Amino acid sequence: MSGNAIPDIPRIYTALAEWISCLAVVLMLQPQVRKSRLALLAALYLGVLVVFMELTATVALWLWIPCMLAAFLSMALFMCLCTKMDLYRSIYYGVLAFTAAECMAAMAWQVVNLGSRIWYLETAVLLAVYGMVVLIEYRLFGRRGAVGKQLEISRGDWFTALFIGIIVFAGSNLRFVTDDIYAPGTYSREIANARTMIDVAGVSMLYAHHVSCHNHATVRELEAVQSTLKTQYQQYMQSRESIEMINVKYHDMRHQIRFLRSEQDAQKRNAFLDRMEQEIVHFQVQNKTGNAVLDTILTGKNLYCHQHGITMTSVADGKLLDFMDVQDICNIFGNAIDNAIESVMEIEDREKRLIHVTVSRVNAFVMIRIENYYEGTLHMDGANFLSTKQDKKNHGYGIKSIRYTADRYDGAVSINANDHWFDIKIVIPMKTSGNA
Repeated sequence: MSGNAIPDIPRIYTALAEWISCLAVVLMLQPQVRKSRLALLAALYLGVLVVFMELTATVALWLWIPCMLAAFLSMALFMCLCTKMDLYRSIYYGVLAFTAAECMAAMAWQVVNLGSRIWYLETAVLLAVYGMVVLIEYRLFGRRGAVGKQLEISRGDWFTALFIGIIVFAGSNLRFVTDDIYAPGTYSREIANARTMIDVAGVSMLYAHHVSCHNHATVRELEAVQSTLKTQYQQYMQSRESIEMINVKYHDMRHQIRFLRSEQDAQKRNAFLDRMEQEIVHFQVQNKTGNAVLDTILTGKNLYCHQHGITMTSVADGKLLDFMDVQDICNIFGNAIDNAIESVMEIEDREKRLIHVTVSRVNAFVMIRIENYYEGTLHMDGANFLSTKQDKKNHGYGIKSIRYTADRYDGAVSINANDHWFDIKIVIPMKTSGNA
């Protein structure tokens, strides 16, 4: 062997790099399986990957590319199983993991071949380089990708990432065109250097592309949140006008009923008037929380719930919300109650269509709590519950806009589902209206 030649990367090292890189992405996205199941899946996948790599080490060149494609798809499938994301997004993240693994293996093997091939030194160097690359991978893609969040990826972004991955993989494996001065299974250090540099460049390009995808997704999300905020405010204004008109009509009819009572004394007419008054009472503004905006929202939602067989109760101290902007109150209560209404509308038994709204003070905080009964099973997407809406592309923006609004007041949002009760809590530090 020439002194300028180094042997091929051992297949087990490649398998280990792909497994570690893949697992790093899974942890970045937060696995949606129990820890015990994740450990079992990871162990099984490592074993399968090592065996597969060793068995395909000596395949013909025309079979080598299909074998590498199979390895890549296995990474995507593993991430799909562990994070419950769709295959479309798992292929995108698979490109990130696969390219990082290629870079990891190439870099580590070069460092190993710079010194003596003592097994414990080789192992230490390997683990150090792998660990460094994984840390960089996690810091880069995890931070920009928002840890625990699966990025919404457009078709164009998906194809761009796939194209970058293919070009980088092809460029980093041009060592097959080396001349005959090297023994089979070896290649020059110059080619090794070039391969490593191409892999590093590939990771850099994918990082830049991932940042761009994340920024585009953030812009789309902010636009959707702003649209949601505007919609809730418009609904509030419409509800206020409708309720004012209903109140005028209510008082007019009350006077008419009193007049008719004084003029007519027939038992049937009184019974009719009693029923008429009982029906009208549903349209009277009954919510007196101490905050005119909250009164309007709750009354509007109560009217809708009454028409659709939903029981909505509220215990609210509206004065605690005086420091909040009108649009922010509309956004929080409008979106949270709309989500609750949408959920209970799926329940056939009207006795179980229950919604409860609470606004109270807990120490120096305002606690807003909206609960609703639900049936069936709720699914998670990262740290969030998946929407049951048919429009999956635009799902979850109501909750996102609530979080966005709570953040403006240094507040926090927590969501829980237990014993068929869906519970969203918004906790906001108390402020005076002058500081809002």
